[in-house]
Amino acid sequence: MAQFAQVLAEIGDFGRFQVQLTILMSIPNFLSPFYMFSQVFMVLDETHYCSVAWVKNHTLNLSAAEQLTLSVPLDAEGRPESCLMFRPPPNNASLEDILSHRFNETQPCETSWHYPEDKPQSLLNEFNLVCHRKHLKETSQSVFMSGLLAGALIFGPLCDWIGRKASLLVQLLLTAFVGLATAFVPSFEFYMVLRFAVATAVSGFMISTVTLISEWVSPSWRTRAVILAQFTFALGQMVLAGLAYGIRNWRLLQIAGAVPFLLFFSYIWILPESARWLLTQGRIEEAKQLVQKAASVNKRKISPELLNQLAPENSASSGNALDLFRHPHLRKVTLILICVWFVDSLGYYGVSLQVGDFGLDIYLTQLIFGASEVPARLLSIFMMEKLGRKWSQMGTLILGGLMCIIIIFIPEDMPLVVTVLAVVGKFATSAGFTISYLYTIELFPTVVRQTGMGLVSIFSRIGGILTPLVLLLGEYRKELPMLIYGSFPIGAGLLCFLLPETRGQALKDTVQDLDQGPSTRSLTAVPPEKEMESTGRSSTPGVTTVSSTYF
Repeated sequence: MAQFAQVLAEIGDFGRFQVQLTILMSIPNFLSPFYMFSQVFMVLDETHYCSVAWVKNHTLNLSAAEQLTLSVPLDAEGRPESCLMFRPPPNNASLEDILSHRFNETQPCETSWHYPEDKPQSLLNEFNLVCHRKHLKETSQSVFMSGLLAGALIFGPLCDWIGRKASLLVQLLLTAFVGLATAFVPSFEFYMVLRFAVATAVSGFMISTVTLISEWVSPSWRTRAVILAQFTFALGQMVLAGLAYGIRNWRLLQIAGAVPFLLFFSYIWILPESARWLLTQGRIEEAKQLVQKAASVNKRKISPELLNQLAPENSASSGNALDLFRHPHLRKVTLILICVWFVDSLGYYGVSLQVGDFGLDIYLTQLIFGASEVPARLLSIFMMEKLGRKWSQMGTLILGGLMCIIIIFIPEDMPLVVTVLAVVGKFATSAGFTISYLYTIELFPTVVRQTGMGLVSIFSRIGGILTPLVLLLGEYRKELPMLIYGSFPIGAGLLCFLLPETRGQALKDTVQDLDQGPSTRSLTAVPPEKEMESTGRSSTPGVTTVSSTYF
């Protein structure tokens, strides 16, 4: 197993096989913003009044304006109340008494509402998410974030147990079926149940895609491959804006977003398993077959001698969650990464919520949000390759935190300055979140990599759940939310100083590998030919070639 990095160099560290794998992993990331943000377009505010049955009596022959006047009182500004109605008059009341507003006692809306704008069917107007039911909008988002947390808890260990491919297939197909079923729910409560279920799957494949790419790509290409796969998430946000703009009916929008996930049935045949994971499970022959297929797709040759050296170590080749805290170095790394992922989520969602009021059309705003993440994710490639993982992670966290702190001291009559600072903060938090995925993959050994990713993702989701609660603190002190969104990332960024650098190093496979210190491999990208020279092996005559139609 120690020779797997050498095998990658000989079969091609980023050949056609790895390119196709990166594309396969990019597609779920491209589609995932639909589940993350689509509800924003399904509960758009619209005018609503209490629907009062007795005023709709045709025998009264009242116009729509007269019905509204008899149904709903006016507020202090002379506008109809949204959530109050006049109490129904007694049965023996005369029409004159009713029209003179003799009976003007008010009460909350009873059972139904009227939506005069006649907008397309939405979650808001179909399930009446207004007045005393208005909180259900925020509740459903918290339920979704809780589902993301549950997914990290479930699919992290499951991926290490049953494998990367099997776990990823379960996640993608669950997303497809549950997402499609959501379009046919009869109640909002059932809608929230399915949102929780689909969130568990979304959380799982967002982690699994990164892991599978990292375990098939060499250090010299790992950064670019992972970031390019995540780059499509920003593109997906931009496409979501156009999709939501064109489809205003929430059920049709839900179907349109869920149907593409049915295409992932094809992954049963074309998605490869992680050869690294197979080796940790002692499934040597399967790993060798995968390596031969990768070599064939890359049109490279693999030395039989090197291939035969692929074998698991006799020492512990499996790990569990306890290993994350049992080993001193791994315990330190795990605790720091927990802090990093927590503030990643807290800062990302916190800044996004604060910067949302641009005064623009909501669809254009969504487009801007997606567009702002495109350069952030691409720039993270340059930062990690030039500055290293540790300094890039520190820099983005501290920069994002400082922007939030500075905003506190900007006067309210300078909204443009506040907006610019907030966009810079969102840019930094987006880049920091992207860096965290790759850095975490490289810090955890293969045997507990997915378990570790699941653990830190749990705390990331806790940060997301707490973000709306932090905003509520603004009712007591206006500065508190931005102070928290700023100070926490700065603190986590300083903790990153204690983490090791992983740029250009081969992935660790077992917990015991951590005791061997940093890899002796150069931190700079090394061409495959040079890597083979450094190992004392080369592709010489007498090697085995294989043919395959794996992809």
